[in-house]
Amino acid sequence: MEFSKEQGRFYLEDQGETVAEITFTQPNDEFFIIDHTFVDDKLRGQGVANQLVKAVVDKARADQKTIIPLCPFAKGQFERIPEYADVWRK
Repeated sequence: MEFSKEQGRFYLEDQGETVAEITFTQPNDEFFIIDHTFVDDKLRGQGVANQLVKAVVDKARADQKTIIPLCPFAKGQFERIPEYADVWRK
């Protein structure tokens, strides 16, 4: 799935409406903070939220940053997926 991106956000739109997004901040040069994940009910169960978290993880790796997952969904993903350990700032 190809997400649109802008500063601090990956998202998916359907007919001009945001139907999925993840937002993150960059308080300094070292890390991102994931603060929000949203997926519209019509997309639930398709792994979209997982893909959004992975998009931020991939960006962190590319930018050599770590991530603090404050969003409960993102934090759960970090706890369940051992491959995210390299970017998880605990």
